[in-house]
Amino acid sequence: MTRPGPRVNPAAASIAGNLAGAVDLSALKERATRQAAARNSPPPAAQNSETPGAVADPSLVFDVTEESFEADVIQKSFQVLVVVNLGAQWSEPCQQLTSNLERLAQEGQGKWVLAKVDVEQQPRVAQAFGAESIPTVIALAQGQPVHAFSGAQDDAKLREWLGELHKAVGSKLPGIQVQGAEQPQEVPADPRFVEAENALEQGDFAAAEVAYQRILDAEPRNSEAKAGLNHSRFLLRVRSLNPNALEIADSAPHDVAAQLEAADVEVVSQRPERAFARLTAVVRDSAGDDRSLARERLLSLLEMFDPTDPMVLQARRNLAAALY
Repeated sequence: MTRPGPRVNPAAASIAGNLAGAVDLSALKERATRQAAARNSPPPAAQNSETPGAVADPSLVFDVTEESFEADVIQKSFQVLVVVNLGAQWSEPCQQLTSNLERLAQEGQGKWVLAKVDVEQQPRVAQAFGAESIPTVIALAQGQPVHAFSGAQDDAKLREWLGELHKAVGSKLPGIQVQGAEQPQEVPADPRFVEAENALEQGDFAAAEVAYQRILDAEPRNSEAKAGLNHSRFLLRVRSLNPNALEIADSAPHDVAAQLEAADVEVVSQRPERAFARLTAVVRDSAGDDRSLARERLLSLLEMFDPTDPMVLQARRNLAAALY
């Protein structure tokens, strides 16, 4: 099972939309990804409890249209893990999967929500995700897809998948209130991180870098601050990326600066494996300062991802082999 992907800050998504070849959700999420993560989206319209098959809590399971996508999926994903279910009424596997997901969403009591999309009624939403078959399920957190799968899954596999997702990203989201469900006590936000995150949301990546560095100066082992620092530096770089960076790098394989910029483009374009391979090749084929620069850049990118992700573990093994 593929694990969730990079923890790229929502501000990176709007930058990605300006890069050629970037994989994003286009205009459907362009505005939402620039809004504050703490803002709650308005609840979807309540379903009639007398309607056959209606769910107990419409805040946990709801239908999505192109018009409601921004509020009900993108904005809501800053608050809680959103599982988008792409299917069709005529497909029996889709209906079975939907039924299982609806039941599990109710059991989850607000740990995640299910957003249902009828691909025949909302084809542009399906196209935005690049879905090639149904059923397809995509999990989003903080405006970014973190994992997806296609095809029917049994109850045990769904529970395992949802459990891994919640451990990876769900605990970092504020969550939603569900009537009758026991709610954990709210932990006061660390003002140092609030300062840094506010700077990121406002697009002041230099100030965010300073704020995260201040935390690291006091707590050198603070992994969240280190990840934040790497994100800040990454965002400073990518907002001025050349959309033709990949073509330039491919035509000049020995230009280290071009390779570094191309790797950033590949990360923003949701192709991190290519970025890791590109930088590993530079480490392997260069020496001195060029080698050190490529190694440091690769390590900084790897630290933006889940350290247990098999992709990251393999990249670290490849880097070790290139060095020794």
